[in-house]
Amino acid sequence: GFTEGKDGASAAENTPPQVPQGKLGERSSVFYSAGQFFFEYLVVVSLKKMPDGHYEPKITYQFPKRENLLKGQKEEEERLLQAIPLFCFPDGNNWAPVTEFTSETFSFVLTNVDGSRKIGYCRRLLPSGRGVQLPEVFCIISCLGCFGLFSKILDEVEKRRQISMAVIYPFMQGLRESPFPAPGKTVTIKSFIPDSGTELIELTRPVDAHLEHVEFQALLQRLRPHLILHIFASAMLERRLIFLAEELSVLSQCIHAVAALLYPFTWAHTYIPVVPECLLDTVCCPTPFMVGIQMRHLERVLEQPMEEALIIDLCEGKIIRAVGDEEEILPGKLQNEMLISLNRHNNNNNVHSSEQVNALVSEAFVHFFVRLVGHYASHIKWGRSGSGSFQERAFCKAIASKSCRRFVKKFVKTNMFSLFIEEAEKSRIPQEGNG
Repeated sequence: GFTEGKDGASAAENTPPQVPQGKLGERSSVFYSAGQFFFEYLVVVSLKKMPDGHYEPKITYQFPKRENLLKGQKEEEERLLQAIPLFCFPDGNNWAPVTEFTSETFSFVLTNVDGSRKIGYCRRLLPSGRGVQLPEVFCIISCLGCFGLFSKILDEVEKRRQISMAVIYPFMQGLRESPFPAPGKTVTIKSFIPDSGTELIELTRPVDAHLEHVEFQALLQRLRPHLILHIFASAMLERRLIFLAEELSVLSQCIHAVAALLYPFTWAHTYIPVVPECLLDTVCCPTPFMVGIQMRHLERVLEQPMEEALIIDLCEGKIIRAVGDEEEILPGKLQNEMLISLNRHNNNNNVHSSEQVNALVSEAFVHFFVRLVGHYASHIKWGRSGSGSFQERAFCKAIASKSCRRFVKKFVKTNMFSLFIEEAEKSRIPQEGNG
């Protein structure tokens, strides 16, 4: 059934595969095209008191209600709807009614058995009203990876929730009838609010589609550049990575950011930005994973029989447990160049917008890949039928620097490199008469 980011899941809270920019070649991948639905569902997950006194998350509202589904679709939808509450309240069931609660925004990924992915964009908030209440989560399920845009939609949902649930429905209906904009384009939604009349809400998609699900600033604010490079190096070799923080928003933002550093490659293993309490034994997996765990569960995690893993504390900005060779993984010269560009960004007194930060950081990492493996396309041998075959030995031999060659020999064995090359081998259009 639905699992959270199982093997085969791609990264950046599983942003869709995109065509890489720069010299790393074109990858013929499916885009999530503009013009499709913004979302599949809006669900509200509330905490219901059980006979034994603890609270359990349950779906209390779903829009739109789906009728006329085929049997297979119905089963798939039921699996999806069963999984959602767990990821909306991943922090277990020690809840009690409160009078104050700071809203938080986070997201999760569900991967279906066929590898297709859905993203849950969540806003956890306290409904307006008198007396003590329990928080509830508004969760928008969509196939589209665009965190900034859905954050803005959730702002509108929260504003309406403080008036009444009934005002949310027409807004979401209007959104469902609007086409998803192309990168850089805007869609305007009309929405009526009692006492303040009709509002026009503009939703704009960022120009650079592969960065629209990312907030690198979140990572740079919490970790020093040399630690970011240790994490990046470990991710490139597909090791086990555990991130710790208390807030769900911090975990989900930082893990997306780390996964996005790998662009144009894609994390192809277990990927759970916030691990629900009942799935904490995920950290015992012998296979690679990238997971976020709330700080309150640290003791339990450290008691688990774990394989080697890199454990990162995002609250203190330090590494709690390491394999030990993180400093030596990346080729020294390239590592220093990246450190300089990340430090330059960190010490820059000009305040950059989050889009500028994203572009600057992404550029440094894409440049690293171009320098290291940008020559891959000239080592694909094309057959008469138009299918390509990658010449791995010649590709590695062509690298002049010994330290770079040593690293690349490890990198070519990773799942993410294999998937990238598989795409590249398919991407040439057969040309008549060309061997």
